[in-house]
Formats: sequence, C-alpha cells, structure tokens
Amino acid sequence: MPDIRPLLIFGASRGVGLELVRLECAAGRHVIAPVRPQSDATALEDTGAVILRGDALSRDDVTSVLARIIGDFDLVSTLGGQADDGRRADDEGNINVIEAAMATGRTRRFLLVTSIGCGEMAPFRSARAIAAFGAAVDAKTRAEERLKSSGLDWTILRPGGLVSEPATRRGILIQDPEMHGFIHRADVAQLAFRALRDPATIGRAFAVVDAQRMNSVNTIPPFLWHNRAFRHEYRHSHDHSYVATGWRFLLELRQHGHA
Repeated sequence: MPDIRPLLIFGASRGVGLELVRLECAAGRHVIAPVRPQSDATALEDTGAVILRGDALSRDDVTSVLARIIGDFDLVSTLGGQADDGRRADDEGNINVIEAAMATGRTRRFLLVTSIGCGEMAPFRSARAIAAFGAAVDAKTRAEERLKSSGLDWTILRPGGLVSEPATRRGILIQDPEMHGFIHRADVAQLAFRALRDPATIGRAFAVVDAQRMNSVNTIPPFLWHNRAFRHEYRHSHDHSYVATGWRFLLELRQHGHA
C-alpha cells in the first residue's frame, strides 16, 4: 500500500508541494522533504515531515538524499524556477531527481507536477502564454519526456493558472490537450494525494483545473477515479457533489454560458 511507503516531496517548501506535505503528514504517512540549503523551511517545521538539505540542481545532492531512504518509496516533484546562473529546476532539477530515482531501483511511484501547456498541449498555447511562460513550460516538457522514458510508474499533473486560496474541492483531472483554466494550489495537492493512491493514473498525463474555471472546445470527460473511496468522497462532499455527475455537469455549465 502506498501509505506505508515513505514519500519524498521535492519542492516541498512552498506551494503545491507544501500543501501535499500537510495532507500526507495528516494522513500519517512518513514524508521526507528535501529543501535547498538556502531555502526557508519554517513552514515545514510543524508538519511532521523530515527535512533534508540538498539542491536538486546538484545530482550528487539528490543521490545523497535518496541514499538515506531505506526500502521502497514514492516520489513527488513540484520543482520549478530558475537559479541565478540561469539553470532551471524545471528541467535540470527534475531530470536529476528522475535519473537518481531510476538508479535506486526502489522508486515505486513518481508523480511530476508541471503545467498546462506542456507536451502535446504545446500547440494550443496562446501567444501571451508563450511570451510569459514559454521557456519554463518548454523546460518542464523536457522533464516530462525524461520521466516518460524512465521505466518508472509515472503520473504527470499539469495544473492551470495557480491560485493561493483554500481548497474548493472542485478540482478535476482531464486528458484534453486544449484545456485551459485555473485551480487552487490546495486542490492540486488533494488531486496529487489521490493520484498516488489510484493505479489507474499510472502512465497518464492530465490537465488539472477547477471545474468552474475551465475552458475547452472539446467534450472529453474528466478522469473517473478507480479508487472507490474517492468516488464516494466526491459524491458526498457538501461542496463538490456536482463533480460526481461527471461530464454532464460541465456540459450544463457550457449550456448556461459559464464555461
């Protein structure tokens, strides 16, 4: 079971990574949070995660961190950003983590958080998005490509525009290359938590959006969780019951001019 395996989260000091640390620790999982030597880890200190210092842009640092884990483990990376010397965690850092994970022979699941616009979504980016984020998204795509060729059991989540507000529980996973939208960081973390526990997400890349803040020309239905506990949770959540109706709800939104 994934819950009894340790979970490493690269990019855990802020954003989606920090939200996921909080969820996993609250669920009782043993979480290891590698953090750059110069990063502020204050927000992690009361989560229960084990904090290890290391820079993902250093392959030796990453290898050293993974060598300290006994037995099999799962791994999540939300790494991104650019160092002062121009090197990007989006590609180089993530690729260091992927290749070090491959070398251990003990990585059971690898979940990579990138961005809408990566991979097969690239042709559908707007000129404005390319100008603002094109280099970062292209770098993330290089990391995705390495992960897909790694032989690991991988899942890729591509969030839309990120919002730092409490979770709405309206987040969906969808394999639609023309999907655009927004989503709260806390909702991305919740979906990552579930994806790690649903084997049906292995070998798949998903756009991740808020069901009320998404737009696409296609009518591709959202991912239906194979883990029945998550289906049940969707149906009975007080603020998210409409997601259980699946694509019918999204069609209704369009018919009423809300999507």
